[in-house]
Amino acid sequence: MRNEEELQGVTLLGNQGTVYSDDYSPEVLETFVNKHPDREYVVRFDCPEFTTLCPKTGQPDFGHIYISYIPRERMVESKSLKLYLFSFRNHGDFHEDCVNIILNDLWALMDPRYIEVEGRFMPRGGISIHPFASRGDADHADLARRRREQKLDPA
Repeated sequence: MRNEEELQGVTLLGNQGTVYSDDYSPEVLETFVNKHPDREYVVRFDCPEFTTLCPKTGQPDFGHIYISYIPRERMVESKSLKLYLFSFRNHGDFHEDCVNIILNDLWALMDPRYIEVEGRFMPRGGISIHPFASRGDADHADLARRRREQKLDPA
């Protein structure tokens, strides 16, 4: 079981007074200590109810966001991630921008070994958009490149 020191900074989990921001709020993200920093393993989040707004028309866009990362010392706390992703609801940006913003914010927050973010957005005007972004430290730069290359292959 985790002790109080290991849970320091985790303020949203179990908090009954949760506030849902109505615009982009990276400050809501929280982390906790990875108890297994000596081992490489993958953490994956599946967020099927992502919404944002078209920056030009203001119309809602709906998507599915997948986040996978190999942690180092810190890990993102899932309730804070949920609130962070919810904060895009009234944020006007293109799908590609949202995916890259999420990747950049989580990279800055956690300093993981590797991270990838994929968006699978519902069609608008008959076209679906599936942006993918990845980033790795020096030891995982090849993994990031290979994953991007895989996404280029439509098969």
